[in-house]
Amino acid sequence: MGYPLINVPIIAPLFIGYEELNNDEKYLCDEEDMKQLFVCVMAVLISFCFFGTLMVTAQGDDQTLVQQYAPILYFEHGETCYPVDVSFHLENSYVYAIGNETPDDMDIEEFDLLEYASDTYYLDNQLGGIDDTGIIDAYQTAMSSLGYTIYGRVYDTGVSMVIQYWMFYAFNSGEQNQHEGDWEMVQVVFSSGEPSQVMYSQHHIGQRASWGQVEKQGDHIKVYVSRGSHANYLRSYSGMVGVASDIVGANGKIWTSDEYNLVLLDTQPWLEFPGRWGWAGTTDEQAIEASILGQSGPFGPKYREDGLMWDNPTGWGTSLLAADNTVFLLEWILYHFILLFIVISAISVAVLCYRIYRRHKTTGLGPRIVSILYIDGTDSKSIGNILCIVGIIVALIALFLPWYVITTDIGVAGYETKGMANMMTIDGINGVQIQIPGLTGPMPMGSIILPFSLFIAIGLVFMILTTIGIAHSKKLGRKYLARGVRLFLPVFFIIIALLMLGMIPFESMVETGSAYVDVGEIFSAISSSPSGGNTLVSIPEVGGEITFQWGFGLGGILLVVAGICMVIAGALEIMTNIELYPSKQPGDADDEPPAVYAKKPSDVDTDSQSTESKSTPPKKP
Repeated sequence: MGYPLINVPIIAPLFIGYEELNNDEKYLCDEEDMKQLFVCVMAVLISFCFFGTLMVTAQGDDQTLVQQYAPILYFEHGETCYPVDVSFHLENSYVYAIGNETPDDMDIEEFDLLEYASDTYYLDNQLGGIDDTGIIDAYQTAMSSLGYTIYGRVYDTGVSMVIQYWMFYAFNSGEQNQHEGDWEMVQVVFSSGEPSQVMYSQHHIGQRASWGQVEKQGDHIKVYVSRGSHANYLRSYSGMVGVASDIVGANGKIWTSDEYNLVLLDTQPWLEFPGRWGWAGTTDEQAIEASILGQSGPFGPKYREDGLMWDNPTGWGTSLLAADNTVFLLEWILYHFILLFIVISAISVAVLCYRIYRRHKTTGLGPRIVSILYIDGTDSKSIGNILCIVGIIVALIALFLPWYVITTDIGVAGYETKGMANMMTIDGINGVQIQIPGLTGPMPMGSIILPFSLFIAIGLVFMILTTIGIAHSKKLGRKYLARGVRLFLPVFFIIIALLMLGMIPFESMVETGSAYVDVGEIFSAISSSPSGGNTLVSIPEVGGEITFQWGFGLGGILLVVAGICMVIAGALEIMTNIELYPSKQPGDADDEPPAVYAKKPSDVDTDSQSTESKSTPPKKP
């Protein structure tokens, strides 16, 4: 049986007094009505208290969970922005709509954002922009008073549970892109009530790892934050593998949960804002370019990656690249490369010095010390040494010039280039550099820093050092030959990489604004003719076309020339097969008896005089 309906005569006594109502003929209520009223009111109050207690208890449980697994953040020493309360951004931003240069709102309150229900809106921080340090400077000035904030969230479906930690940064100053505002996240996934996996966001992708693979202190996971871009990594030496070129380290600030405020995210009024948290382009053309180049502000937690990170955190996490211990080892080697290179070089120099010392003691080092300097006219031995010196000089010049270049000439309205513009370059100093033409000129898209020049330069120096005291041209020639072959390796690896490019299953069509570019066609053309070529790609949607041209740059050609010089030099020295100078112990100095001893004219005169003096007896007085 349901509760009886309570009309105005029943409720009214609570507000205007029972006595007064009883004197009015309009309101007639007896003792039974008052009992019903009392029961209903008490039921409402008890229900309110019960459900209110449940809500408070649930929030308390969530707070306890997010506190228990709160991350320990490790920052690189050059970091300038740290997780902050979003109020810093809101209080200094205007609301704009893409395509409208006039702000829609210049005085934002957190609840005001609910009025802007489209992703075409963005919050533009008025303290600075992507081309200056205004926002960073303002944040640095106010950092001590702002404190540090991380937003926590518990996602529990009853079957699975995920704890998310969202960090907002005032500015993203990564190595490859700059944009206002930055949302990043790490999460802990539970199975059967126990933590089983972690997922870390990195730009538009991320990485997942098992609970056993992640570094932690108790239940607190360790997160290594890259400088500027704020991508999250599992190790302090990660970030160098990939085009992002993130700089990570554990040499800056270290935050435990005692150093920051941990705020529950679900109750924040700004959470429903679907727009971008930073400048996103004044015009439609700028918006397209900013999105491609990573200059647009990010979407908020509920809308990042089309809402997948919020609505289906486990689904987002399983799509990420799994951590691999072999990759960790590779990253460790790359991170400590300079130190390892110095140690290995020092050991190699020590071994080389010891060999030179032994050579000095056993066979001597010869009158010119460095055997590459035995140049005495136009004989084959001298020509070989001259070619070797030429090869060294040419190789050193090649280190500073482009080895391989892919250029493009764009004939699309708004993106026209004045002739061919570099899209990708490979050289010995900067490694691989990728950029695309933009509205304001070439815009960097990524890089892979590989120290090719360091390897080649040190290799040439070691080759020169190893020729010290070599007494036989055949042995010298083998060293020239080996070094010449090594000079071909960069060109060989570039060709192999380009051939493999055609085997990668790229998406057939890639959307760029309102136009579609057949990426597979471009890479297939380059792969089919890696030594050089060109192709024309038409874009009928916008009535334009793009010309691509590729081939070896002057640096790559010079590397081949240097290698050829060294190989010819080695062949000449081997075929000459002569002793360069008389060793102390000829039998121990060389692999085989010399065909002839190459003497300088001065050496011949000295030997003749010595022989003559020995064969002619002294005259009697």
